[in-house]
Amino acid sequence: MSDEKIFTVYRMNYEHSTKEPIGKIVERRKSSRHNNHIGLLQLARKQFSSSTDEALRIGVFDD
Repeated sequence: MSDEKIFTVYRMNYEHSTKEPIGKIVERRKSSRHNNHIGLLQLARKQFSSSTDEALRIGVFDD
């Protein structure tokens, strides 16, 4: 049994209220911490954005 949880990374378009899937990220932590989601968001922004402006449009959602 795997403790890994898969999250989809989206690029948000706030003008049109849409989100476009751009990748996936896996959480491998065995225990829950109060900042798990924040850490995943930071990792996704690092991997999937090339500028600060683009990083602000990245979101992570549970599959």
